[in-house]
Amino acid sequence: MVSLLGSRDELLHVIEGSFRADIHVRGNEITITGTAPETALVAELFEEMTKLAGGGTELTPAVVERIIPMLRRKSGVRPAEVLSLDILSSRGRTIRPKTLNQKRYVDAIDQHTIVFCIGPAGTGKTYLAMAKAVKALQAKEVNRIILTRPAMEAGELLGFLPGTLYEKIDPYLRPLYDALHDMLDPESIPRLMAAGTIEVAPLAYMRGRTLNDSFIILDEAQNTSAEQMKMFLTRLGFGSRMVVTGDVTQVDLPAGQASGLRLVQDILEGVEDIQFIRLTSHDVVRHRLVGDIVNAYAAYEARTGGMDGPVRDGSLRGRAPDGRAGSRGPRKRAQ
Repeated sequence: MVSLLGSRDELLHVIEGSFRADIHVRGNEITITGTAPETALVAELFEEMTKLAGGGTELTPAVVERIIPMLRRKSGVRPAEVLSLDILSSRGRTIRPKTLNQKRYVDAIDQHTIVFCIGPAGTGKTYLAMAKAVKALQAKEVNRIILTRPAMEAGELLGFLPGTLYEKIDPYLRPLYDALHDMLDPESIPRLMAAGTIEVAPLAYMRGRTLNDSFIILDEAQNTSAEQMKMFLTRLGFGSRMVVTGDVTQVDLPAGQASGLRLVQDILEGVEDIQFIRLTSHDVVRHRLVGDIVNAYAAYEARTGGMDGPVRDGSLRGRAPDGRAGSRGPRKRAQ
């Protein structure tokens, strides 16, 4: 009962705040009073929690908060099956999907040669793909892992960063290194990279190559052009798998340039052995506020027509109130 209800009944408080039902605990007996649909959901919730606890999963408020929406959506998949699926165990922790869509994403990687995962920040797109790549390498299903992303600045100019070309590009690849350090012994990473077993490189370095027996991940794919996306996909060799991840709401390409990730959905949708998985704010596994922020931005863009919509004085961003392009004075020549 302690594992079901939590320390100081913290799990019970989460459940009571999520349902219109009265829950009474006496000894080893739980009594639920309320409408038939609500009592049935609460009973099902306790069944799922019991199964997870029996399988060794630690029940926390975050776990309970993920089970409840799965039950309400009546997806036909038991939450215990989703939350108990082990992808990779490393350094004393186990990586698992935390939502139904994340499980569908992981299953798609097992079943298809190329998988596109499109969704907002914090939904685990890259992290889960990295876990599957490391698992495939450890199981000797592939000979190497190749991680790549476009070195596209998010509002800053790459050329003005100090240092060599490698030092300029390295910060753009750092999130991939961070994920690797979560999944592998840090001391083994330099050895694997020196041997070419793991390669982390900008997308431009992929041109002209054929990648056989590899697990290839393209991250931040919304910042590829249509030509870059075609170039990347045609690197696929025998015995390889590809995962392409990105968030089409955060494109940093120059104005007027189409995102390759947006276009590829129309081009390749329905092609055999290629799967598109779309995650939403319901799949955010970072701080709860991240999901709320994603929803707030989506609502704002729907209301104003985009991030370049009207500002409070009624004018458009980048334009003077009379409609002419706003000016900040003469530009200085870059030194």
